[in-house]
Amino acid sequence: MQSGPEALEISTLLDRYLIGLDDDELDDAWARGLFTKDALVEFPMSRHEGLDGLAGYHREALAAFAATQHLGSPAVVDLDDAGEQAVLRANLVSTHVHHPDAADEPLFQVGTSRPARPAAPRRAGGSPPDLPRAVDPRHPAPTREPQ
Repeated sequence: MQSGPEALEISTLLDRYLIGLDDDELDDAWARGLFTKDALVEFPMSRHEGLDGLAGYHREALAAFAATQHLGSPAVVDLDDAGEQAVLRANLVSTHVHHPDAADEPLFQVGTSRPARPAAPRRAGGSPPDLPRAVDPRHPAPTREPQ
């Protein structure tokens, strides 16, 4: 585990992503602020590759819900010895509230611990890495909480 400025910058990307899912206008500027052009986002039911269309993909996925809350734990970031790659691990609990007229149960919650893959290469000049591929931490299939 590392706690330097590079690790902090990487873990902040995850925080910004999770907060953005709940609060931000998910537009192209949002996506560009978090992902590189070769981004990969995977959910249990779908995936999206590339920066183009990534914001719309998220908007469409979240449109099924009246509200969401994504709570992430502090992230553990490991940088390799050369500082070329980083692996991030964090826990997540997310709550999704369906629209009142939805046929589904009013809400479901998902919790998981999942390392982000693959590792992030450092940028030229030694600056901290962008996360070129982000794996959504909700990989396990959603489970519904009993009423």
